[in-house]
Amino acid sequence: MAEAREIEGELTIGEFGRRSGLSHKALRLYDVSGLLAPARIAPGTGARLYSTSQLERARRISVMRQLDMPLATITEVLSGSDEDGLIRLDRWWAAEQATNEARKATLEYLRDRLLRAPSPGLSARPVLTRFVPDTKVACIRADSDQQSLVGVLVSSMMEIHAHLEQAGAEVPGGWSVNFHGPVTPESEATVEVCVPFTGLVDPAGQIAIRVEPAHSEAYCTITKDECSYPRIMIAYDLVDAWVRRSGWLTTGPVREVYHAGFQHAAGSDLTVDIAQPIEGRAR
Repeated sequence: MAEAREIEGELTIGEFGRRSGLSHKALRLYDVSGLLAPARIAPGTGARLYSTSQLERARRISVMRQLDMPLATITEVLSGSDEDGLIRLDRWWAAEQATNEARKATLEYLRDRLLRAPSPGLSARPVLTRFVPDTKVACIRADSDQQSLVGVLVSSMMEIHAHLEQAGAEVPGGWSVNFHGPVTPESEATVEVCVPFTGLVDPAGQIAIRVEPAHSEAYCTITKDECSYPRIMIAYDLVDAWVRRSGWLTTGPVREVYHAGFQHAAGSDLTVDIAQPIEGRAR
């Protein structure tokens, strides 16, 4: 058919799939999702016809799918300029690397259990209390399960830092994540990534600006190695048991407070606080 000839700048779905590395099934999926629609539908036959100018986008999609990138992330990478896409790509890859490191730590924990190695639990350490003053934070809320948690935290933290840097804010270092429910391998809960800052910053997109109210909290500090699941749960149990035994009332979501320099810390460095906001003891 003349209308589908390549010399007219159009390709049939078969030829377009061959040249882009995408299957018929994938092309139909990307059409339905709005990620890559045909240039036009041939009248009468209903054949999908693609433009040769769409090949570059299609090839980029093919490469990103080989990286197991979700369609929603691919859409974000391709939605703006190449410069914006590069930022989103690097942010996603950093989250993937962090997730893989966390999975590796979990695997090592399981191997230790199967080998009946000495328990890699927490060494003896105190639960302390402190007062935290009002703190202005930029934050992102997201729902996550245990498998995707690290990626969500890293990508959110990077997005917030980029926004604060662009706004000219001063970031003293460190960040935290508040857990508004139990995050497990089987269920999602809302988590809130918070980065403290000083200066004038407007909210943007999913980034909110708020003040974390002053509060007292009980906490214990763990190493970077101990921060991986499920070892980190021992620290949560330690803080929870101390609060219950001491008769304090909890006043807010439990949180993980990451010290400045966490990313470059050694595995044995004390870099994370497991903290629970508290107030006057129960009578």
